[in-house]
Amino acid sequence: MSSPSTHGLESSSSVEAPQLCRQFTLSEIQVATKNFDESLVIGRGGFGKVYKGNVTYGTTLMTAAIKRLDSTSNQGALEFWAEVKMLSNLRHCHLVSLIGYCNDGQEMILVYEYMPHGTLEDHLHKRVTSLTWMRRLQICIGAARGLDYLHTGTGIKHGVIHRDVKPSNILLDDSWAAKISDFGLSKIGPINQPCTYVNTVVKGTFGYLDPDYFSMGRLTRKSDVFASGVILFEVLCGRKAIDKSLDEEQWGLVRWVQDSIEEGRLKQIVDSNIRGRISPKCLKEFAQLAERCLHSHPKHRPTMAQVVVGLEYILALQEKANSALKPAGRTIFGKKIPVFVFTSSGENSDGSISLKSLRYHLDTIQGENHIFRRFDFDTIQVATENFSEANRVFQLRFNSMYKGRLQNGQDIAIAESFSNRFIENHMREASILVKCEHENLVKMLGYCFEGTKVFFIYEFATNASLHHLLHDPMCIQLEWNKLYRIILGVARGLVYLHKHAPIPIIHGNVRPGNILLDESFDPKLSDLRFATAVNETDCVHVNAVSGTLGYGAPEHLIYGVLSTKADVYSLGVLILDTMTGLDQRSYAFRSTEYPSLLEYVQRNWLEGTLSNTIDPRMDVDSNSITRFLEIGLLCVQQDSADRPTMEEVVAMLLGSSSLTLPVSKMRAMVTRERSSSSNAPVDDYDTSAVEEFISDLSPR
Repeated sequence: MSSPSTHGLESSSSVEAPQLCRQFTLSEIQVATKNFDESLVIGRGGFGKVYKGNVTYGTTLMTAAIKRLDSTSNQGALEFWAEVKMLSNLRHCHLVSLIGYCNDGQEMILVYEYMPHGTLEDHLHKRVTSLTWMRRLQICIGAARGLDYLHTGTGIKHGVIHRDVKPSNILLDDSWAAKISDFGLSKIGPINQPCTYVNTVVKGTFGYLDPDYFSMGRLTRKSDVFASGVILFEVLCGRKAIDKSLDEEQWGLVRWVQDSIEEGRLKQIVDSNIRGRISPKCLKEFAQLAERCLHSHPKHRPTMAQVVVGLEYILALQEKANSALKPAGRTIFGKKIPVFVFTSSGENSDGSISLKSLRYHLDTIQGENHIFRRFDFDTIQVATENFSEANRVFQLRFNSMYKGRLQNGQDIAIAESFSNRFIENHMREASILVKCEHENLVKMLGYCFEGTKVFFIYEFATNASLHHLLHDPMCIQLEWNKLYRIILGVARGLVYLHKHAPIPIIHGNVRPGNILLDESFDPKLSDLRFATAVNETDCVHVNAVSGTLGYGAPEHLIYGVLSTKADVYSLGVLILDTMTGLDQRSYAFRSTEYPSLLEYVQRNWLEGTLSNTIDPRMDVDSNSITRFLEIGLLCVQQDSADRPTMEEVVAMLLGSSSLTLPVSKMRAMVTRERSSSSNAPVDDYDTSAVEEFISDLSPR
């Protein structure tokens, strides 16, 4: 049976044929499922049954979920090929991965990665286990991130509308991370105009259907937002979207919730399993966000990116309301942070850290959000093919890095340190990463000892770093949408460190080389060796300057004053790097007219020629990039008080806020810098005559 030419996607010319998944034979599927043994069934629905089985993918034997479409199902060949085509070309940490498919005669079978914790529906309505409020929030954030990626981050010209968002299509992996599944009804939709619609036959699930879509046949990305709003209330109340076991006036969850809120009974509708465990402010914000998602007019609903920001804010509110994290350690600025202090009793006679002391500290680190484990050396040796040259990523005097693959197929990065200083740096990083978890922070997975050698294991960045992406000599075009998501992700990661981590932290070394990129080009902030705890005044004096030349804030370099605004400055330089395609550190060596990249961009902005600075490889109109450059210029202002906070940067990147670029102050600053660099007197500008320019800083 050959696939239909459209594969069920009428507008899918930009989606290529399946490349990243494998075609299984029917006999392989029969072996994996023991000829479709009923004892292996882990799910069933209108489409047919799902079996648990072991399949071979490459050289790896892995557990998979095998979905066999029933020939009597409403889902036929069009939906089957739509799913294959969509998931073969999309990869994201919050989308379920398609391993392969089988198309043999009447048999249409899809093979997915196995999700040990089932679906969100299982835990909300089948009482498999009762989810805590915090876990529910984290699942909602993951699902929202997956939908945001579909809407704006796929690289497909018009984005993807899921069209069937519901709890049974939100799967949960072994770490409880949410994965969006079931793309048989997905549609390609316009990306640049959120409320421009696609006329289409109404499909989906009652209870989650957007009224505008249901009544008018107008499908938009805001239809997915509506369904997400239903799920938010489902998560809060523990009730199904449609429950005909109740009185008729209470069948529909949305109407019942809205009526209850109007009557002032918000607290009473909360699921009894989590009632009393939600802070009042958190509950209010959550309900308001869900209600905005359910607005009757699509254009008044938030985007999924805005839903993500809202949910992250709510999670932060709840974390602060919970008892503060109290790890063992010394007090810094009234808050506790895990530290590793090696006294003489913990050192060898030559002053080096004793392995006994090192093992003790590593073995007692307790990860709050993910498992930090001790690897045995055999595992590391097999993963790196005995530390082969082919797997060596780099080799420095005191540090080396290898790529490896665990038996479960997970790619890892293994750092080996040869000096006390580098070991202490990794220990410092470990003390932070095991207590912090965010999608835009690199994960430290564990460590390993072998004799006198110490190894630290991290998740592997498939696509290297932002620096490599920007300065790859083979790159002839840069995807604007990809770069936008990278910068937004970095900013979100920094907001987490500054405001929502167990202890507020300044990263201290934000630069393109420390922005790692996973298989979906989602950014991961790495290298927290210079991270610093922040006191209540958001500022600290340091004795030694650390970081990377060209990205350090002037008040840090000159006066040793470090605050979260130093990270804002570094992000501003990174934005200018990214938009211009130039490297701040090496720019001064290539230009005689301008002493720095910052002055080059500032001068062109003042002269109205900012478009001249844009990297010619960009595949988007100059207006979008100009706005980003303006955000970057706001971040690199000399006075830290004039810079936006990282939260304001995120708001500007999302287009929900704008700030003033001070023309007169910038003109005076650029003139002063140019004069001092050439030993010429400063021009006398009448700054009172210069009007302040107000930029509409929306990203698109």
